[in-house]
Amino acid sequence: MAESTSARRQWAVDLAVLVAIGLLMGFLGPYGTVRLPAVPGYVYWMACMVGSGLIGIVLDHLLARRLTHTWPRVALVTALMTPLCALLVMTSAVIIFHDRYSWAGFWRLLPQVWPIALAVMAVRALVWRPRPHRVETRTVVEPPLPEAEAAFRKRLSAKRRGARLIAVEAHDHYLKVHTDAGEELITLRFADALDELAKVHGWRVHRSWWIAAEAVESVRWRRGSGEARLAGGLEAPVSRTYAPVLKEAGWF
Repeated sequence: MAESTSARRQWAVDLAVLVAIGLLMGFLGPYGTVRLPAVPGYVYWMACMVGSGLIGIVLDHLLARRLTHTWPRVALVTALMTPLCALLVMTSAVIIFHDRYSWAGFWRLLPQVWPIALAVMAVRALVWRPRPHRVETRTVVEPPLPEAEAAFRKRLSAKRRGARLIAVEAHDHYLKVHTDAGEELITLRFADALDELAKVHGWRVHRSWWIAAEAVESVRWRRGSGEARLAGGLEAPVSRTYAPVLKEAGWF
């Protein structure tokens, strides 16, 4: 279903491009067609450009699997479609202006049709050129070295000294230390805690919160404030002031 919708969309875009080129050629009136009456001139160029474009598109689809490189295929399709398009141009002139078929006229048309056919197929190739892949990166955080947290961990009880550090929260005159073994209140200024955790992989994300980088599971940001979801379901606020460190790390 999705492929069918994509194919219909591509055909619709191709047709719109061909119609636009046909209108442009009718307006410019190259090869002396500027002297033609307006309505027949536009009808003539619409028939030539839309018809020739469809011939080229069909040939391009037939050759796409065998010749995957875009520009060599454009050159080959242009060469193959030029005689067919010249015949179409002659037929359009016969129907609209009551001209006559002639081999001399056919050979005369070939050098006129070829550059227009090449331009049409080149424009189409540019319209459908592959878009560059967007690669999203995120900082991969290595676990902190044991000595980086050593001074801070000495302040914790034996039960949590070896636990995984998740976050530190300033709580009145105390700090609430969040670990995977539970929470613990310690007496320490938040500024001093930040000094002791300076070499640990983590960030200050709020005036009263520090979070360990390896504990971050997701970050949401909306309306000027954010929230970091941490291991164990803990959520820490992210303020506008400290948001750039998380943005730089690739979290949003």
